[in-house]
Amino acid sequence: MQELLSREGLGAEIAVGADERGARAQLRAQVGRLERELARLTAEGFPRVAVSYRVEGVPLAPRLLGLGELERIRDELADRISEARRSLVEQAGFEARNRELLRALLEAPEEHRGLEISRADVGEPGCGGWQSAPRYGLLGMLMGWWRVKVSSGCPLGGRLAAVEQ
Repeated sequence: MQELLSREGLGAEIAVGADERGARAQLRAQVGRLERELARLTAEGFPRVAVSYRVEGVPLAPRLLGLGELERIRDELADRISEARRSLVEQAGFEARNRELLRALLEAPEEHRGLEISRADVGEPGCGGWQSAPRYGLLGMLMGWWRVKVSSGCPLGGRLAAVEQ
């Protein structure tokens, strides 16, 4: 009984609790920082890139998370952030290639016969797009008269308007 009441034993338990408390506070700060970064990446990619922002939940009963659980949540958030960054870089590359293709289409529609590029493909909001089409139907196709048609994308007025080149 005397051993349980000794000050040395009590001091050791308090020191361990303080170390764990500090580690838990550090992990909570890291998790908060990672959650803000993931939220920023989700907003940056919306609606072009679907970023997976969910982390496996904990039971609904109120309780204090252990160090292992906080580390697991931190690691899952770090993985999601790296996946989101990779997806955003891939999407940016895809959009840049399509913008270059659109520039080439607008300069020489006859070289890109029948090509269609949507606004979403170049990272612009809304619907619609650009299409290389013959100027006077079959006659224009045979004669090599091509132009770029620009679609508004609106379901009510979805007709393509010709852009003279």
